[in-house]
Formats: sequence, structure tokens, C-alpha cells
Amino acid sequence: PHHLCAIKAGGGGQRPSTDVLTTEYLNGAAIKAVERFRAYASYAEAFKDYANLLSANPRYAHVLNERVDAGAFARGLQQAGYATDPNYADKLTRVITGAIMRSGLGG
Repeated sequence: PHHLCAIKAGGGGQRPSTDVLTTEYLNGAAIKAVERFRAYASYAEAFKDYANLLSANPRYAHVLNERVDAGAFARGLQQAGYATDPNYADKLTRVITGAIMRSGLGG
């Protein structure tokens, strides 16, 4: 399914989707829930849709201006409501700035 960016499917059913057991946070409490996420034929397709989501949705406009500081980008996504996990920004920052990402990018 290549649902790497975990974009929820929403209504309409205009694109392929898949049900996934996930952890959502409601009033600070972690709960397990089955949610419908967009599914893609490839990682390239998933990243393209992620970029389209961020650029087309006004609530993420300020986040796209952050091009240098990965932590600020992650905090901006969290503040804009991208994820319910209260630790989302910290987790994303660790991935972006981690050794595996640096190695994969040749740095």
C-alpha cells in the first residue's frame, strides 16, 4: 500500500485506501483505532501526494516557509494539526536528523 506519510483517506473514496491499526491521541490519551489511510502504488506516488497535500492546504502554508530547520518544520506540522501524537514533532525531528537519513542522503 505504500502509505508512508500516513495521510488519512477522508471521505469521497476517490483514491485507493487501506485500513490500518494505528494509535490516535484523544485528550492526551493514546487509543488504538483502525483508520483508513490513502494507499499508493509506489513511494514516489506517496511523496508526491504528501507534497501536494502540504502545498494545497492553507493550514500548512507557514510550514513550507521553514526550509532550514527540520525541528521547526516538524513543530509547524504538529501545530497545524498534521498528527494527533503529542510527540510527533520530536519523533519526526529525530528521523530527519538521524544517522540513517544522513547515510541515505550520502552525508
